[in-house]
Formats: sequence, structure tokens, C-alpha cells
Amino acid sequence: MVKPNEGISIAPAPPLTLQQLRLSPKLSPTKNIAPSVTTSTDNIAMDRHCSNSSSSSNTGRLSSMWREVQGSKNWENLVDPLDSLLRSEIIRYGEFVAACYDAFDLDPNSKRYLNCKYGKRSMLSEVGLGESGYQVTKYIYATPDIINHVFPNNISIGSSCGKWIGYIAVSNDEETKRLGRRDVVVTFRGTVTIPEWIANLMSSLTPASLDPHNPRPQVKVEAGFLSLYTSNEDKKFGLGSCREQLLSEIGRVVNKYKGEELSITLAGHSMGSALALLLAYDIAELGLNTHDDHTVPVTVFSFGGPRVGNSGFKERCEELGVKVLRITNVNDPITKLPGVFLNENFRVLGGKYEVPWSCSCYAHVGVEILLDFFKMHNPSCVHDLGTYLSLLKCPKRLHVQKEEDIDFINKAKEFVISGLNFNAALQWKNAAMNMVNMVQSQRT
Repeated sequence: MVKPNEGISIAPAPPLTLQQLRLSPKLSPTKNIAPSVTTSTDNIAMDRHCSNSSSSSNTGRLSSMWREVQGSKNWENLVDPLDSLLRSEIIRYGEFVAACYDAFDLDPNSKRYLNCKYGKRSMLSEVGLGESGYQVTKYIYATPDIINHVFPNNISIGSSCGKWIGYIAVSNDEETKRLGRRDVVVTFRGTVTIPEWIANLMSSLTPASLDPHNPRPQVKVEAGFLSLYTSNEDKKFGLGSCREQLLSEIGRVVNKYKGEELSITLAGHSMGSALALLLAYDIAELGLNTHDDHTVPVTVFSFGGPRVGNSGFKERCEELGVKVLRITNVNDPITKLPGVFLNENFRVLGGKYEVPWSCSCYAHVGVEILLDFFKMHNPSCVHDLGTYLSLLKCPKRLHVQKEEDIDFINKAKEFVISGLNFNAALQWKNAAMNMVNMVQSQRT
């Protein structure tokens, strides 16, 4: 039985060693999926071949197995080894998230700067998902209320106005038949600068208090994520909060199709996965997924996501039936934050004594699929959505480790301690600047 947060092995292909992955020239993703990705055409053909071969073998399975794929049984017997149908669905939802990056306008000279480049009707077609069988129904904007962030060359990325952060889409009739249910998808991009991450990860735990009738003070989440989720433009006729936009549209769509079999699927990368989990909790806590004693499944596909809340938040999500599948990289530091030390691994001593500060310990939610990839000449790849998807598309190039084989806890401690060392800090600063420079280069 697979336990939450447990790493897995993958079959049938024999895994590559970490050293092989580090030296492999085919680790680069195959298309411009996330802002920090540049790729080769050779790998495009390889990824398409891998994806097509797996999808053809799964024809007809999804309509009968969709509940299991959405986590109704916590993905038991589907992740160890990784089932080909689940793998194809992870990739499919990952590509919906990738569309957020592809459609996000980072050209400061554009009239759509920091918004979507395309209209709702054409967006999926413009980013290569015209045959996905989904139609975008609403764009989502978030208002950063933490700090003003600045790109190099004095290009401002942060202000009090809303920035395009994702979209809601609904499957059409033909795709609904293939899926076995009407699927409502909500996707979120991650942050586009290192300063945004610093701002979002420097806050403390705070009560979520999203249900006005039952605030549940023991359920706490990271304050920066909650602020991004709930902040608005604070103007009389300004944009409503990210939360208000999302709940309004999801309520409308669920009510429109309430006589059908439905699923609500939330997917995000990086900070976007934190917003996806907050929304999943919010929907379930408010009961927006319940109609006439029928509960609509709520599932999160998280790519390279951080911790979002404390153990109380984790336990409440489990009580509400929120299902979370976390796809992470053992070498990705973002997935170890916040709570490098105060986390689910340190709240109990000796397996039975809960420490007094356990309510202040961060905890991951859900089941984890743990990948292992790293490129010495490009450290930023460890958090790159494109690399995640590229490896998932070709399991022969994929190395999935079991949790007991990983020495990352010690690596994380060493990294934090080494942060006091100027040379180590300079190395990571350079890696961060490389990520920003790659984003900058795509504007030209």
C-alpha cells in the first residue's frame, strides 16, 4: 500500500542512475513549456513518440477508471509502479499548466504585459492545445500584496494591480464522453522571478479562516500564499480577489452541469500548486462540490510545489476528501520549503511523542511521486516544469527514487548552513540570475 508522501519506483524501464542523468544530453525538455526552458528539436520527436505510444494503449481505460486516476483510492496500485494511464493524465494536466507559461506575456513593450497574450476562445489553440477538448471559460488574476518585485534593467513585475495567473476550462461533450465525466480544470502558473519566491516564503503560518461560519483556528497556512489568494485591488471598482473570481466561476460551472457526472481538477506548478491546494481546500470546506448529497471529486496535481500549511491543514484536507498527487524532484529546493526543519518529519520524537511546537510545523499533503534529475551546468532545471514533463513522457529516461534511498534531508541541512557562507550563497545567487536571464531572453 502506498502511503502519503512516500516515494515510488517505476516500471518497466530500468532506472538511470543519478550520475547518468547528470551527464545525459537528452535531459533538456522538448519544447518551450516554462519560462526557463529552451530545447532541441531532436527531443520533440522523442517526447511525441513516447506520449503517443502510451496514450494509444490507454484508449478506453480512462472512462471506466477515472475515479481511481483522480485519487479515489489514494492512487493505490497506480504509483508503484507508475501506471501508464495515470502517467498520461499527469502529463495532460501538466501541459494545461504549461499553457499558462506559454500564454503569459513577459514583453514590457506589449499592451498585454503581465497578462495573457490571447483571448479565451483562442488561447488553447495558440499554445498547441487546440485538440484538447476543453474550452476556457474564465481567466484568473491575482493581486500580489507582499512586495514590489523588480526584474533586472528596472522592469517592474510587481504592483498592486492584478496579474494573469491562470484559467478555468471545461471539457466539451466529446471529451466528456472520453473522460467518463465532465471535467472542470483550473490551472495556475508559478512565479516568474526569484524575488517573488522570496516574498512568498518569508511569511509565517496564519489561520486560513476561509469558512466564516467555522474559522477553524488550528488550520493554518503560509501567510504569503493566503495573501495572494485573498487580496484584491482595494478599489471601489477594482478587480476582486483571486479567491472571489475562482469561487464564483466554479460555483457557476458546477451548477450548470449539476445533473452530470463531474470532477474538479486543479493543477499548478511551483507557487501555482500552492494556490491550487488552497482552492481545493476552500471548495471542499465551503461545500461547493456537494449537490443533493452527491460529492464532486476534488483533485490536485501539484508540480514542484512547496508546503502550504501545517498538520492541521493537512488533516482537514484529508477529512474533506481532497486528493493531492505531488510530482516532485528530490533535488528541487522549492519542494522542501517552507519548513526546511519544522516539518512533518520533525513533529514527533521517537515515533510517539509529539513536540510542543507541532502545530507550527509545515506538512505536505497527499501522495508523492519522487523524480530525480539534475544538470550541473544548469542548476535551475531542478525546478523546471518542462524537465518534469519531458522525463514523464519518456520513462526510459526517468529515474524515480524510493524515499529511503534519498539523502536530501542532510543535503537540505547542509544547504541552509552553507547559506551562511558567502561563496555558497553566491553560487545560488548566480543560479537564480540564470533563471531570470532565461526568462528575459524569451522576450526578444
